[in-house]
Amino acid sequence: MSTVSRLKSDNRSQADADPAELRAVFGRNLRALSANYPSVAELCRNLGINRTQFNRYLSGESFPRPDVLYRICAFFGVDARILLEPAENLGEAGFDLLGHPALSGFFGRAPVEVPTPLFPDGFYRFVRRSFIDETQFVVGLVYVYRRDGYTLVRGFEPRDALRHQGLSTDPRDREYRGFVMRQEEGIMMIVTHQNSLACSFNFLAQETSFQQNLWVGYVTRTVREKVTGIRATRMVYEHLGRNTGVVLATARQAGLITRDVVAPFYANLLQPDQPFR
Repeated sequence: MSTVSRLKSDNRSQADADPAELRAVFGRNLRALSANYPSVAELCRNLGINRTQFNRYLSGESFPRPDVLYRICAFFGVDARILLEPAENLGEAGFDLLGHPALSGFFGRAPVEVPTPLFPDGFYRFVRRSFIDETQFVVGLVYVYRRDGYTLVRGFEPRDALRHQGLSTDPRDREYRGFVMRQEEGIMMIVTHQNSLACSFNFLAQETSFQQNLWVGYVTRTVREKVTGIRATRMVYEHLGRNTGVVLATARQAGLITRDVVAPFYANLLQPDQPFR
């Protein structure tokens, strides 16, 4: 079949699509995209969608309004192809930036391929000093997963930390995402908020002498030097896996804490009395 004939055939197929089939495709894709989230209730809260209505989307019984569809697409980082194509195709890019000819030999696939033993999938609890108030520390929760050959990270800023700065606590403003790359002595992450021109650079190396599920490193912000606040600080990541009880407890505790509340084994690795170099 010629290219023109195939395009005409595709157009006819889409024009003749049964609404029930479209709902079914959307439901399957939504189930696939939601599979990475352990709590459907939390997912519905983040999306601002009623749980009962969300279940109807999943089962193919109902279809979202345009504004709700836009919210779903923005949340999962996909486009309107969610209506027509399998979910596994939605994240495919037209080209691989790190494989661009101009960067050949400098990046490529090697740094992108992060072995699971080096940095496993699942939830992580992290602790670091606050960038804004050096007397306090931040406890947070992130999720690491693999898709399309990449290792990705996703999380939400603790509400308490944002309230402390007078910033929005809307889920879309709290969410951040990033990607992980392998380094000679560990891994690095570049993380940013939606539509933001600022990001953070994170470096972590496994702490084998203390516990096998700990990674220690530092995080820096891409901001100008200021009189108040800091731009770089030590950080500890603890792998929680998919232990629902521990993950939910960490989510409830996420926010700002004082130094005396920091667990001793975290404080030992963070070395709060030693200057960061």
